[in-house]
Amino acid sequence: MIPKSIRLMLAASLVPAALFAQSSKELNINQAIELGIANSKNLKLSQNKIDQAVAKLEVVKDNALPTGNASFMYNHAEIPTTTFTLPGSESSLHLPKRADAFVGTAAVQELVYGGGKLKYAKESTKLLAEVARLDADKSKEEITYAVINTYYSLYKVLQSRKVVDQNLESIAAQIKQAQRFFEQGIVTKNDVLRFQLQQANVTLTQMDIESNRKVINYNLDILLGLPEDTEVKIVDPTLGLKTPGSLNEYIGQAFANRQELKQLDIQNKVADFNVKTIKANTLPTVGVGANLYYINPSGNFIPPANQYLMPVTLGATVSWNFGNLWTNKNKVSQAKIEQSEITIQKDILSDQVKTDINKNFQNYQVAMNKIQVLETSIAQATENDKLLASKYKNNVASVTDRIDAETLLYQAKINLEIAKADAGLAYYTLLKSTGKITQ
Repeated sequence: MIPKSIRLMLAASLVPAALFAQSSKELNINQAIELGIANSKNLKLSQNKIDQAVAKLEVVKDNALPTGNASFMYNHAEIPTTTFTLPGSESSLHLPKRADAFVGTAAVQELVYGGGKLKYAKESTKLLAEVARLDADKSKEEITYAVINTYYSLYKVLQSRKVVDQNLESIAAQIKQAQRFFEQGIVTKNDVLRFQLQQANVTLTQMDIESNRKVINYNLDILLGLPEDTEVKIVDPTLGLKTPGSLNEYIGQAFANRQELKQLDIQNKVADFNVKTIKANTLPTVGVGANLYYINPSGNFIPPANQYLMPVTLGATVSWNFGNLWTNKNKVSQAKIEQSEITIQKDILSDQVKTDINKNFQNYQVAMNKIQVLETSIAQATENDKLLASKYKNNVASVTDRIDAETLLYQAKINLEIAKADAGLAYYTLLKSTGKITQ
């Protein structure tokens, strides 16, 4: 039987391993986007703004409801002088020493016509709620693109690390071969040292790549709402890269989908309602109301029969501030100028959208072309590496030529993987500029 002290030591030795064990999670790019959207604090803030806008709309709707109020008052009076004689009269009024009275009122009023201002306020607020929703869509696009960008950055680092690992395996084999050749007197000790120096340099590159991987992986964990020690396993996001369509096709999609353009259209409508609201100030308003009065001078909370009054009145009010006919015109002009500014802003933004899409379109085409060029260069570098390997074995090529050929091959492989990732990111950048990245 194992002594208790030894069992405790074994258990203690296993605790650090359990504490520092790193979990891993395999995610394709769509799953990563879904996690990023679900856990984004910015999107939660955007939803809160939508809720605020909807609540404001409900408040505006409530303004169209009838207003009502009621009051009940009790008065007590002490009367020191109980006799009152009118001037020029011999008769006198005899008043009580004290008096109590109850007075109550209740009123209901409804604005029948206010020049359309309530209607315009409701429509404007409804449009502003739509602007808030478009803001949320824009935030969703930004989160989506941030996830894609970080995902591709991690993919590039992992692919580079894979190629570097392959390079180190190849160098290790070269060192063994060079040592055999040295023992056979075919090559000098300098050849072995050159391969070892190459191994040290590539190892330093490997260390830099691993450091970058940890930083990017941590950032992705934060972005996706995962535990900070989760190692994200990437699924190749470059599969099925699409051939770009025409430039005009992407521009058309942008004008149909960009949230900023839609927002300016809505703001233009809001400005139009603002102009109408100001014009409505010159129109009369019509209201109806009902009033109930309760007058009880008896002093008793529940008065005797026929000792209280309860008149009910119905009425309508028409009011017109006709001074607005000559004081309102400059306000209308000011509102129209503000509306025209929105139109100008849309024209400016439309030009920016076109230039952005053209730039992203050209970048995507260049990125796709780079892949074809690099695939050709890898084929050439592979042939060159095989040729130099054969020449080195036959002691025809120098160790420098052999190392250079191998370095060129693996650098070309790294460049190809990075180019594929850049092409994928360029495609999503193009989609983002059309407003369709979340679709």
